Amino acid sequence: MIDNATQIEEKLFEYVRKSTHADVNKINRETLLFREGIFDSMGFVLLIDYLEENFGIKASDTDLIEENFESVKAITHYVQQKKAAKAA
Repeated sequence: MIDNATQIEEKLFEYVRKSTHADVNKINRETLLFREGIFDSMGFVLLIDYLEENFGIKASDTDLIEENFESVKAITHYVQQKKAAKAA
């Protein structure tokens, strides 16, 4: 199971690279994925599905805020929080 931030971030970068038509060389951990057009609303739905399947978490309606998903860094933090809450 993927647990540490580096592993989560690497897996997320892999997913982003495979899922976008944008220039992946311009994407870093701080890139604003939605504001910069890396993902759109359909991409968001697919991202949530990916997170739930690959990291064993369940996103609730209250989780679906921009701060949790704006960048790879933010998503990594969100996944860590969800996994920690699940383990507690």
